[in-house]
Amino acid sequence: MSSPAMSEDFTAVFNPPMSTTQIKQFDILEEATEQLILFQDFHASFRLCERGLDILTHEEKEDVRGELKAGFCIVGIQALAELNQWPGVLDWVLQSYEHQENIPAKIMLMCILLYSKVGEPKVMQEATRAWLDSPSNRRLDRYRPVAELYLLHILLPLRLTDYAREIVTGEVGSAAAFTEAQRRLALTIIDDESGKTGQDDNGDDALVITKGGSTKGSLLQKVEALLKLSHRRLMSASGSFPFHKLILAAIIVYILLLRLDPALPSSFMWISRLHQLLRQMWNVAVAPYSPTRKE
Repeated sequence: MSSPAMSEDFTAVFNPPMSTTQIKQFDILEEATEQLILFQDFHASFRLCERGLDILTHEEKEDVRGELKAGFCIVGIQALAELNQWPGVLDWVLQSYEHQENIPAKIMLMCILLYSKVGEPKVMQEATRAWLDSPSNRRLDRYRPVAELYLLHILLPLRLTDYAREIVTGEVGSAAAFTEAQRRLALTIIDDESGKTGQDDNGDDALVITKGGSTKGSLLQKVEALLKLSHRRLMSASGSFPFHKLILAAIIVYILLLRLDPALPSSFMWISRLHQLLRQMWNVAVAPYSPTRKE
């Protein structure tokens, strides 16, 4: 369980500071993350997420409530995926947000990538289209990434080329603010897809629509590798070392405050910095005392 001192240290990051009830909710989120990452007790992590979401139903401050709800859902989705219960992820998310168009963009992106990874993109077809058709969502900064993943990870794998053209040239494409060059490239990819027998060949070309890098191979995999590396190094230290609390808190703050988007290449800069920071902290504070250190 999180120490009160640590939670109080991080309340200063929020403006206005969190209430006592909100601090307890943050502690539950931290514990759920700890169970997921350090102890790999995915059942316990998921139960904590459900407990946190239940408590949030009584939270009146919508801004804080929304961020914590998203945090619990993100950890819960990962726990369900680790338990191989991914078929129920979308239904579970809808228990918190009721309607498909109310799902936050970062969770929608995560769900698209998850179902694409397990080879079931059709599960997200209706939900994503409903999300994209919502006028309120068209004002969001992440509207275009959702439209791009809908095109690349749902429509093209399902060979729904007519719908794909509609996305690029219709209202969704206009709302997503695709440039003329992006539209031409997308239409070329859609035309090429009709004559291809596999999905992998077009993926590498298609992903250049997102300026600045590729989403294939998923940034989520890079985050997972980073967390597993941190886990191995922490567990190699002798005894119980409270240093992991600081690492968990840092990860949660990065996710909630910087709003890391697993579908945007720009997120890698922040993750890379976090990785470097953790390595430096390990080398200075822990590595010299590790029993595996060679004399």
